[in-house]
Amino acid sequence: MKPRCQTIQLAILLLGFSLSAIAKSPNLLVIYTDEHHYNTLGCYGGKIVETPNIDWLAKRGTLCSRFYATTPVCSPSRAAFVSGRYPQNTPVVQNNIPLGDDTLTFAAFLKDKGYATGFAGKWHLDGSGKPQWGPKRKFGFEDNRFMFNRGHWKKFADTPDGPRVDASDKKGKPSYGVDGADKKSFSTDWLTDKALDFIDANKERPFCYMLSLPDPHGPNTVRAPYNTMYVGVDVPIPVSIKKTSNQIPNWAKPDKNVNPRWLKGVMTQYFGMVKCIDDNVGRLLDRLRQLQLIDDTFIVFTSDHGDLCGEHGKANKGNPYEGSARIPFIMYGPGKVKPGQIIEQALGCVDFMPTVLPLMGFKSPESVQGRNASSLFRGEADGGWNDVAILRSTGGSSWFAAVDKDLKLVISRSDSPWLFDRQTDPHELDNLFGSPERRMRVKKLARELKNYADRFQDAQLKSEPFAGQLENLVK
Repeated sequence: MKPRCQTIQLAILLLGFSLSAIAKSPNLLVIYTDEHHYNTLGCYGGKIVETPNIDWLAKRGTLCSRFYATTPVCSPSRAAFVSGRYPQNTPVVQNNIPLGDDTLTFAAFLKDKGYATGFAGKWHLDGSGKPQWGPKRKFGFEDNRFMFNRGHWKKFADTPDGPRVDASDKKGKPSYGVDGADKKSFSTDWLTDKALDFIDANKERPFCYMLSLPDPHGPNTVRAPYNTMYVGVDVPIPVSIKKTSNQIPNWAKPDKNVNPRWLKGVMTQYFGMVKCIDDNVGRLLDRLRQLQLIDDTFIVFTSDHGDLCGEHGKANKGNPYEGSARIPFIMYGPGKVKPGQIIEQALGCVDFMPTVLPLMGFKSPESVQGRNASSLFRGEADGGWNDVAILRSTGGSSWFAAVDKDLKLVISRSDSPWLFDRQTDPHELDNLFGSPERRMRVKKLARELKNYADRFQDAQLKSEPFAGQLENLVK
């Protein structure tokens, strides 16, 4: 009997160990850049900057080829990302509007599940404060000592009174200066150090951390040696930098100062910022490997919006062109996320929270308005997935867009509808709205916009002239 009892006891112990291992919740690390053109990354086809660490995540995780900023400017996109709700319901429809007090973020959800939570970097969801360290409203990011509300600062320092911007102008006010910045003080490095410290301090329990880097947003400056790495490189000049008048919509007139000479100057520094980001992603991956946490951690690499980088004769963002609205999105999650996969369906940052929580083993809260795409990330059949993402402009702007794998329909206050087919016109040069063979698909996209306006109470889209345009398009 004794051997049998020992066998039973051993089986119970093994079962208990197994159940304990299964019950351990995975960690979540979100690496979030600012104003990042997807095509600067090797895994997205970039040829100039080598990004082996971000590429490692893509190779061993899932890359989304059609992931969009729900609104391609900072605050609305960030609000949608952290809450899974459309901007008008956060109610951050343009920059510097505070996130609603009752907003449930993914961090608050995980904090309630026992996670250690934290945030370092640019927040941009607490009004106009600048830099405003450690906002009082934490939204579940419990350790927010290194969260600052606004700004694209380049140099930081620790002081007995807390963090500070370590560059100033002639009047002694904090500035975006980069002089003297090194691997301990430059923004990307300094903020990554804070993420590493948090991981070290919370390695024994499930953690959720968001590292929000202010680069590669302008000003286009970076510390040595990254500031000279790409000087003299042959900067590609976008095909769309020069267009005929009938290829220019009213909602995206070219900028006067954007030309090939200007582009060659700013892009060398932009590439340097991207390289610095990738090197710091490598530091994070190395630490997770050292702590044997790499197989227990969901890692997400994404951005708030893109940067046209001269495409269509424009800089920055704020319009529905690919360079502005399409963003990198990579998710790594061993055992849950299919490795080496590319998702071609159209997704938006509003879909992040209702997707990552189920992948981590949780049921999403009822507050989310985005879609659960967890089956796509697991590599399962799409099960009737509705392949349309909705994009909206800021409160003071004038366009809405519906995007599927190939087509993009844009309606606006200032112009007739525009239709781009990215399969036949990857540079988005020509308006194909009158194309007879695409008529039924246009009708479907218009119907999706109308359904979205009704379901999520988008008052701007339900007002004129948008409502009238949609009624005509769905007939």
